[in-house]
Amino acid sequence: MGKIRVLVVEDDFLSRNFLGKIASAYGQVEVAVDGLEAVEAVKRSYEAKDPYAVIFLDIMMPELDGQAALKQIRAYEEELGVLASDTCKVIMTTALGDAKNVMSAFDSSCDAYITKPYSPKIVQEQIEKLFPELKRETTGGSDARP
Repeated sequence: MGKIRVLVVEDDFLSRNFLGKIASAYGQVEVAVDGLEAVEAVKRSYEAKDPYAVIFLDIMMPELDGQAALKQIRAYEEELGVLASDTCKVIMTTALGDAKNVMSAFDSSCDAYITKPYSPKIVQEQIEKLFPELKRETTGGSDARP
């Protein structure tokens, strides 16, 4: 596996740019600012037969929150008959580290969960845990946290 497609879903500009910059070392990054845009982007990616490999999905967003967006994404994948092993990998991101949100995210079939403020190292570790065959093209980067 070479490059992957990444979708960063985050309503906060600084967090969106921070995640996008780190993820760009692994492949093509696209962004969405809320859950509604995320669901539409995922549907378009499947229709184009080029789905995202990983989605960073913030929980607290306007319009449609990350938990609801994840449920819609998983329902759409199920409707298409996508095997569980082939679904988009979803890393939930949030400032909320409480057990209820963590369990709810995993109940909705997220693949990983990181809390803010996150460092480049944490983000890189999560991507590489989900895609061990990927090798970072860059190891540098700012430790500035959004």
